[in-house]
Amino acid sequence: MSHNPIYLDCNATTPVDPRVLEAMLPYLAAHYGNPSSDHVYGQRAKAAIDAARAEVAALIGASPAEIVFTGCATEANNLALLGAARAAQPGGRTVLVTSSIEHPSVLQPLRHLARGGWSVTELPVDAAGRVQSSHAAKAITPEVALVSVMLANNETGSLQAVRAMADLAHAAGALMHVDAAQAAGKVAVDVHALGADLLTLAGHKFYAPKGVGALYVRTGVALEPVQFGAGHENGLRPGTENVPYIVALGEAARLARTTLTQEATRMTALRDCLHGLLGAAIPGLSLNGHPTERLPNTLNLSFPSVAGWQLLAAAPAVAASTGSACHAGDHAVSGVLAAMGLSREAAVGAVRLSLGRFTTEAEVDRAADALISAWKSLKA
Repeated sequence: MSHNPIYLDCNATTPVDPRVLEAMLPYLAAHYGNPSSDHVYGQRAKAAIDAARAEVAALIGASPAEIVFTGCATEANNLALLGAARAAQPGGRTVLVTSSIEHPSVLQPLRHLARGGWSVTELPVDAAGRVQSSHAAKAITPEVALVSVMLANNETGSLQAVRAMADLAHAAGALMHVDAAQAAGKVAVDVHALGADLLTLAGHKFYAPKGVGALYVRTGVALEPVQFGAGHENGLRPGTENVPYIVALGEAARLARTTLTQEATRMTALRDCLHGLLGAAIPGLSLNGHPTERLPNTLNLSFPSVAGWQLLAAAPAVAASTGSACHAGDHAVSGVLAAMGLSREAAVGAVRLSLGRFTTEAEVDRAADALISAWKSLKA
């Protein structure tokens, strides 16, 4: 038996799939050409990028020309938000709309824009972590230039009704940006079904390495670059392409697309099994997030009468995340859970258990045993 703890933190990052590693390795060794070079080494690299671009596009129902490779989802979000704001007509629309539970890579660029004169509206969420249509309808007016809402929350897994908000945005003449970093590879993501004009992907959330992402930019959407150099990626992301990692992203996208349905079914069964085992042994255990409209791999639970960080410290056999962040010994509650209206006790007791492609039924059983034993020992 491995001495490593059971990994249930796949929403933080996933391991690199061995098939992804195998696909990228030749581009770290034999195929090292610069894709901008005209000779055979460069053309091999360019062909590999083109193939990866087609795979990423296929994963989300886009055309290859609409895919811009970036270094991560944070960069893609910054490019989408800052780029759209810079491309907006001076003196025209002045409002940007988002939700109160977005990732910092969305909220911080928007707050930066607010310091530059934009007005930013943060929509509240309900107890399940979802934006209500009535709030969105009131906020999305003809003054709005762009709406940015995540498809799946990284902490609770709750899915947003993105298409309804996209319809409101388009009716008001605004663009719709969707941060799909947590959703891609776990649930179906189709840019046309979602009504997305811009959509963000993160490679390391679906078994590619850290350090590569992508931004979907719908044909006809105007973006200004936020970095300047040569004309790579349609002039939106200058710098010599990271060929091995782009190849890895393409293979990860191919695997995600071809295994999506079966993996979602398997993940849901394992997630619900884990929930059932914990719930049967721990009175008062509560689920955070929507009971059905959430990612198939994500289980955010509040353990009664204990702090999440204490529980995980007492269960070293499980590697997972808490609902709080520790800053110099002060365990502050998650902003997402606070926005959902959880009590401080419930938010402090929250633990996020996020399963992955390589999680087994035996690991779920062992993880449940470890967490139950830890909770009972802390209660005692």
